Amino acid sequence: MRLRRVLFVLLLILVLLTAFLIFDSSARIVTTEYTLRYPNLPDSFDGFRIVVLSDIHAAVFGENNSKLISLAADAAPDMIAVIGDLIDKYEPGAEGQLKIAQELVTGLGRIAPVYFVTGNHEWDSKAITPLLSMLRESGVTVLRNQYVKLEAGGGVILLAGTDDPNGPADMVKPDEFVRNMYDKEGRYFTVMLEHRNSHLELYSELGVDLVLSGHAHGGIIRLPFTDGLIGPNREFLPSYTNGVYAMGGTNMVVSRGIGNHTGWPRFLNNPHIVVAELRAGD
Repeated sequence: MRLRRVLFVLLLILVLLTAFLIFDSSARIVTTEYTLRYPNLPDSFDGFRIVVLSDIHAAVFGENNSKLISLAADAAPDMIAVIGDLIDKYEPGAEGQLKIAQELVTGLGRIAPVYFVTGNHEWDSKAITPLLSMLRESGVTVLRNQYVKLEAGGGVILLAGTDDPNGPADMVKPDEFVRNMYDKEGRYFTVMLEHRNSHLELYSELGVDLVLSGHAHGGIIRLPFTDGLIGPNREFLPSYTNGVYAMGGTNMVVSRGIGNHTGWPRFLNNPHIVVAELRAGD
């Protein structure tokens, strides 16, 4: 009888602890800052801060996403990158999702300039056209295999962004896009916004300095000593799901994302805001 009570109490504690971890991992947003040093970064961009938001999937934290907007503001960014899957192809009601997205980017735009690249969910939904129109009307710079020059104190960096591969079949491929950009502009320090997290080797070969990505949802379930358990294609033990990965002179920073559409609870995997701070020097 005593053993049964002990076992019952232990089981209850385990259930409550598991429930707490699942709830906490889904509801509490965390912010992670990464300091990235580059000898070729212009001195005028030393300390330049980028907030990265990926895989929002129409999630809402607070009224009109006030909590998410407040946390982005707390990071004091110079720019905000929204890197795909702002909406969710599985969620009904495109009008409602567009309203959520507009409220979010409007709030973010009051903090710093906002830049956007598409993810797979944008192209798999029926809302891609009105979404892109709304973003542009809301002051967001949409980069579809395009780049802009950012200038500060006489220094210049290139900010580039690629469409997700689920976009138009005839769109320019990433390697061709980058080569064309360098042929036209020359070699500047380059930040690449790309939803998917699978092109580190390619961008390293091309000489891109920093890639900001998401897509993997942190591996959905995270346990000690793993890089996440489940990949975007339901593969086991995926790579490049969270943090900074280096190859040659290229760093790729991967966000664990904000929302969730997988049907699996985010376990030990809180919604994730990334702050990438650029520093000049070795």
